[in-house]
Amino acid sequence: MSTVSTRRKPPRVGDAPLFRRLLIGIVVVLVAFVIIAPLVIIGVEAFSKGWQLYRDTVVHPDTLHAVMLTVLAALIAVPINTVFGIAAAWAITKFDFWGKRFLLVVIEIPFSVSPIVAGVAYLFVYGLQGLFGPWLDAHDIKILFAVPGIIIASMFVTAPFVARELIPLMQAQGRDLEEASTSLGASGWRTFFSVTMPNVKWALLYGVILCNARVMGEFGAVSVVSGNIRGQTNTLPLHIELLYHDYNATGAFAAASILALIAVFTIIAKVALERQGAGRVRKTENPAEKTA
Repeated sequence: MSTVSTRRKPPRVGDAPLFRRLLIGIVVVLVAFVIIAPLVIIGVEAFSKGWQLYRDTVVHPDTLHAVMLTVLAALIAVPINTVFGIAAAWAITKFDFWGKRFLLVVIEIPFSVSPIVAGVAYLFVYGLQGLFGPWLDAHDIKILFAVPGIIIASMFVTAPFVARELIPLMQAQGRDLEEASTSLGASGWRTFFSVTMPNVKWALLYGVILCNARVMGEFGAVSVVSGNIRGQTNTLPLHIELLYHDYNATGAFAAASILALIAVFTIIAKVALERQGAGRVRKTENPAEKTA
């Protein structure tokens, strides 16, 4: 009579009930105190002195100008970085050339460099004592402490977002579809819009959403190059700081609630895109279910 020896599988990390509950508890506590609590406080403090004060702060000319300037920076920086991200991802994933690794490193620089350092670097490039400062001053071109400087700084800190969403996906997809399209006589633009874009559109939209959120919330680099001129070069994050320094904490929280709402809508859009993308992937992976 043969006996079948059964070997117990080694326990996975977290299989023990006590450890699993402890891990979940740590995550819940951190989320509650680090993420949820600040958002709740923003809403509570914004309306702590009534709806009228909240409304007066939101519709104040300085606040409206800060909101419009923030939106303007996003409307310019996001499309430019979207085009840059698509071009960089296309070049890196579809072509072999000298310096490809170096280009990848350059794209990652805004992730590793502090925004404050980037802002100071722009001072030494476009400032009066900078590399191009004397020439710009001679031609009466103002970049720093003006809207162009804000847009350039916003472009720097958000440059990698679209590219870093597209590059891994396009590398995984390979070049077969594009090569097949061009071999059948399709032009480069036709191949891009008919073959490449449909396969990366969800990653592209996801990168655009992250880029937009980063532009609207940027503080460090913009604070250096804008000059913090109230009602002229203040974006919404900078305006919040000015209100707080003016001992108008309620007004600062009221203005901050606008950014918080933008963050909430960004998260909702992100989750919606992730579900759309996951649904498309499941449909393409199981074509038999569609015909069954």
